[in-house]
Formats: sequence, C-alpha cells, structure tokens
Amino acid sequence: MAKSYSLDLRHRVISAVVTGGMSRRQAAARFGVSPSSAINWVARFGATGSAAPRKVGGYKLRTIRGEHAVWLIARCREKPFTFRGLVAELRIV
Repeated sequence: MAKSYSLDLRHRVISAVVTGGMSRRQAAARFGVSPSSAINWVARFGATGSAAPRKVGGYKLRTIRGEHAVWLIARCREKPFTFRGLVAELRIV
C-alpha cells in the first residue's frame, strides 16, 4: 500500500494556494503532486482546518450475512468441498 504524502509537503501546497495566490493545479505542478491531491488537500484544509491524512483501513463488515451465511456454514459442515465445486453448487441454487 502506498504511503501518505508528508504533512510538510501538504502544508507547502496549501500555503502556495492560500497565501501565495497560486491555483491548485499550479501548486501541484510546482511541488510534483497530482492536481487531484492538491485540490483535495486544499478542500480538506478549508473544511476541517487540518491537512493531516485521513485514516487508512479500518473495520469492514462481513460480506456474507443472514441466510447466505447460514447456508454456507451448513454446507461447509455437511461434507468436504472444493471452491470450484462450491461455485458449481451456487450456480444451481
């Protein structure tokens, strides 16, 4: 996974836009970042007052829930299977 840009670089880009009078795209070109990054950083700074990166990752809900999870658990306990065989069974159901 890629690392976030440094907070110092974010502050320099934001400063160039806010106090330096540069456009977001000009600041992005000057500091070697993508225009979308500069646009997002300035927008985030304007909305929250912070240039810090957002949290990466976090909790994800399970994708198999409810009756599907019940069926899958019951099927797994029933008899041995391969993933290909399970996919074939799911096509029939």
